Amino acid sequence: MPTEKLFYQDQYLGRFTANVQESAQDVNGRYYVVLDQTAFYPTGGGQPHDTGTINDKEVYDVEEVDGEIRHYISEPIESNQECVGEINWERRMDHMQQHAGQHIITAAFEEEFGYKTVSFHLGKELCSIDLEVDEITEKEAKEAERIANIIILENRSIETKWVQEEEVHQFKLRKKLAVKDHIRLVIIPDFDYNGCGGTHPKSTGEVGSIEILHWEKQKKNTRVYFVCGDRVRKQLHEKHQVLQNLTSLLSVPQEQLVEAASRALQHTKELEKTIAEMKGKLIEYEADELLNNCEKTETYQLIRASFTNRTILELQHLAKTIAAKSDEVVALFVNGTSEKVQIVCARGGNVSISMNQLLKQVLPKINGRGGGNDSVAQGGGESLIPAEKLLDMLTEAVLHKK
Repeated sequence: MPTEKLFYQDQYLGRFTANVQESAQDVNGRYYVVLDQTAFYPTGGGQPHDTGTINDKEVYDVEEVDGEIRHYISEPIESNQECVGEINWERRMDHMQQHAGQHIITAAFEEEFGYKTVSFHLGKELCSIDLEVDEITEKEAKEAERIANIIILENRSIETKWVQEEEVHQFKLRKKLAVKDHIRLVIIPDFDYNGCGGTHPKSTGEVGSIEILHWEKQKKNTRVYFVCGDRVRKQLHEKHQVLQNLTSLLSVPQEQLVEAASRALQHTKELEKTIAEMKGKLIEYEADELLNNCEKTETYQLIRASFTNRTILELQHLAKTIAAKSDEVVALFVNGTSEKVQIVCARGGNVSISMNQLLKQVLPKINGRGGGNDSVAQGGGESLIPAEKLLDMLTEAVLHKK
């Protein structure tokens, strides 16, 4: 027997009694109950499910399956008993505000600019609609927002009506209906007519207000992000806190924040450029120092060094700089951290040893991965061998290839 949907009779009903018709577990082992009637709205039509309690047991999910509404609960409840259900009213009211607000902003965009809504998402923090247009302007967004808030201020009624398929042609619906039976229309007279199974307040005034936050291109459409009702106040509070913190950090009034932030970013870029130049000079000095103190064989110069917590990019830069300074050099670097070990090998132009082949000889010892070419190679793996011992293995491999 299908569950009687009390939320369609009274969307403000927050507490109700019902009989438990079924108590079971789904294929994932989740406990659920089916009631003869319920005020819990199941996920559907772009609107998330209600939450709350049944006999003080948490209801964390609600789904409609073949006409029965399953209330997923934290603990099992026995069948064939009366129970008391309470929905999370704050969540329900928020969803009603967002859903009704979506109807209003959708109608505003279509009525004013002819932009149809092709999808709607009611998120935990933000809502969004996808408009069937490549892009919108700031002026269009502000005008749609203005119209939407006028409709709210006028406190127009939001009506619901159950109709038959043959009656649908009497109404100027914004989109094609998804069902042919049990058709429920949500109507804002002389403004919006829609087939919808969600919950809405009785008047537009209860939506409070609508604020468009931003928009972005989404394939061939434009995704518009917005909030309604209490979420507008929450967004205002959060953004005000951010502005207050920034005015304090940058020591400027709110109207000068953009200019001050731009100056700070430009200064940071200049500092980063200076730091990069200084690091480059240090690498040059380090390369010269290593070359001056290298081990010399009959055929090439051998530079071997182990480091701790150097970045792989620094070691690559150092190795390449050394190789560029001498055609007869082989540079072997090992960098160790608490969790991994890294290797960089480089050679000068007159050395015939392949750095890539050299690296592949030792990588299996550390369950490592890496690669490169004959001139430069790099890789890394687990800290299974101390950095110094790994460096000795590389050196031995080089001398063996001599």
